[in-house]
Amino acid sequence: MLLREKLKRDGGWLFRWRSYMPLFILPIMLIALRHSEALERVASDQIDDIWEAMCVVIALTGLCVRGITVAFCPWGTSGRNTDKQKASTLNTTGMYSIVRHPLYLGNFLIILGVTLFVQTWWFTLITILAFWLYYERIIFDEEEFLEKKFGNPYLEWAKKTPIFLPKFKLWQRPKLPFSFKTVLKKEYTGFLGIIVTFTFLEVAGDLIVEGKLELAPGWIIALVVGLVLYITLRTLSKRTRILHVKGR
Repeated sequence: MLLREKLKRDGGWLFRWRSYMPLFILPIMLIALRHSEALERVASDQIDDIWEAMCVVIALTGLCVRGITVAFCPWGTSGRNTDKQKASTLNTTGMYSIVRHPLYLGNFLIILGVTLFVQTWWFTLITILAFWLYYERIIFDEEEFLEKKFGNPYLEWAKKTPIFLPKFKLWQRPKLPFSFKTVLKKEYTGFLGIIVTFTFLEVAGDLIVEGKLELAPGWIIALVVGLVLYITLRTLSKRTRILHVKGR
């Protein structure tokens, strides 16, 4: 099998199972947690709190990148589908005018925030390398699909637009208006996932390192808010038309 064919096949398979990537990292994460909370041991609780807040901000920034991306996209593109690649139109404005894969950039920032939260340098390094190897193949499969479907218009856009690192001076105004309803409809799962992951790391870190089970009030409030928003938005999305926007 040619390398090109193998990369495409692997990319298609990884695309379908990309939502399960965290499960591959989980065993390594549990090992890394034994060496976590380094800042609390060598510095102070205050420095540790600042670091954790920064990590949460990085992850939420990734979610915002995803939100801004989907807020301007038409139906049939930039979705969470796991069956196969699909694109009814070629997105070249908004976030797609400054970077070819803004959703994957958002995912990277979310994962980076989570791994930095653990405070174990080798775990962060392993996760970044795993992310790159994982998504490199997905990107290869996706770009093969887009080139085949859209031809020269895609090639001309891809030639000037960076793969992963945004080039802000290329920004072009989106063709569609911002849709906050679309953001709520598509990204509520990601928001809960971030809250649950950070809460889990906080509890597991204290339990593994200090041998005690405790959770600060702030994390409890965040978890409750996340769950309430998830249940509310999921109900609105699945059982009503409130979050529906025509053409999105």
